[in-house]
Amino acid sequence: MNAIATPPFKALNTARELLLLPGGLNEAVLSKVLGSIMSHQVDYADLYFQYQRSEGWSLEEGIVKSGSFSIEQGVGVRAIAGEKTAFAYSDDLSLKALTETANTTRAIAAAGSARKVKVAAAKKNPLALYADADPIAALPATEKVRMLERLEAMARAEDPRIIQVMAYLAATWEVVLVARSDGHLAADVRPLVRVSLSVVMEENGRREQGSSGGGARMDFAYFTDDVLQGYAKQAAHQARVNLGAKAAPAGTMTVVLGNGWPGILLHEAIGHGLEGDFNRKGSSAFAGLIGKQVAAKGVTVVDDGTIKDRRGSLTIDDEGNPTNRTTLIEDGILVGYMQDMLNARLMGVAPTGNGRRESFAHLPMPRMTNTLMLGGDTPPEEIIASVKNGLYAVNFGGGQVDITSGKFVFSAAEAYIIENGKIGQAVKGATLIGNGPDALTKVSMIGNDMKMDPGVGTCGKEGQSVPVGVGQPTLRMEGLTVGGTA
Repeated sequence: MNAIATPPFKALNTARELLLLPGGLNEAVLSKVLGSIMSHQVDYADLYFQYQRSEGWSLEEGIVKSGSFSIEQGVGVRAIAGEKTAFAYSDDLSLKALTETANTTRAIAAAGSARKVKVAAAKKNPLALYADADPIAALPATEKVRMLERLEAMARAEDPRIIQVMAYLAATWEVVLVARSDGHLAADVRPLVRVSLSVVMEENGRREQGSSGGGARMDFAYFTDDVLQGYAKQAAHQARVNLGAKAAPAGTMTVVLGNGWPGILLHEAIGHGLEGDFNRKGSSAFAGLIGKQVAAKGVTVVDDGTIKDRRGSLTIDDEGNPTNRTTLIEDGILVGYMQDMLNARLMGVAPTGNGRRESFAHLPMPRMTNTLMLGGDTPPEEIIASVKNGLYAVNFGGGQVDITSGKFVFSAAEAYIIENGKIGQAVKGATLIGNGPDALTKVSMIGNDMKMDPGVGTCGKEGQSVPVGVGQPTLRMEGLTVGGTA
């Protein structure tokens, strides 16, 4: 095993102070522990240290309903022999606990069959994509509550019919350190903040809800009064629209998807199917289709973990590799998958910096960061004008997808009928039903207004949740099935 190299990386000092020094650990100890694991039938091993502070506040009817604060720390120890993975973790960062955890991992791994495999070494540590300031410590608790109170007042001022307001803010500050048996050492300091707003509007006994919010890998200074006012306007607008909406029609029709957050459909219906593990196992609808036409010409989809300050961005992934801008579909042709180190090695390709895990207590796997479709050259108003009869889905709520078949069902939180090239009556209860790979082939117009979501996405996979981003331009799609209530 190579000696642990020391990277010239600012976050490393923070990681040493929080994760190593209190337990009497250092790089020499980590090298020794990794060496003991590698002395058995193991091809690769790594140590993942994590320290995380989390805080949340909720306000309802002008009253603080809840406040929470937590600190978690620990280390996950992984060993890989062939296709077999051994994993153990501990929330104790002492030398004794680390050694015991490593011994447990080594014992599990020893049962596997070993073979010589050179694991791809990580590139040089990149520049940080976000500041390392702790958002929790940057603002007193009283100011955080005042922020929620201002947001509530802004929302109520938007419409006298608003009878209920719920506001929530959350922040985390996370420090990670990855030490690998190939000698690579990497660290990262990750801030994250988010605000959510929900309003209930009532008229003539009918009630409708609207929601909004956003966030970034920054501190609470991100939420200026202008930003908060934008959330208030959006939530009130959505509730107001739905209050006057009629039942959505059902049938096969042309659908125009709005830009930004509607990219969640792309994330769920298509993105998961492009993760390496599903394709290695042959369980994805996209398995074996590299080099094939899987989407309409003009459709280019990328996963980009390098966008500054974005919710889904990471300076390094949870295996210590720099994140990348990875092209998945180019002009309709499938050109690649998102890879962590294990699946990349088993598929004979390079890792893409998409190895992610929820915490030290979880194994890494291929996961999305910020997944988006690139913009085209058509103004969005021309796309609307081109539709004689159809549905305009501006915003989405929940959805479900089957990775193997690609089938999806998504509910529209804000939608309108398009009649003779004009946006008409708002409709409620519209759902989009289809198949991810098939839906990609039905894209007929691509807007020049690509936009990222406001910073609210959380992705679940195999019981693990991680923050993500989505984005897309306005899209015209032909012949989608719309489920309605009319």
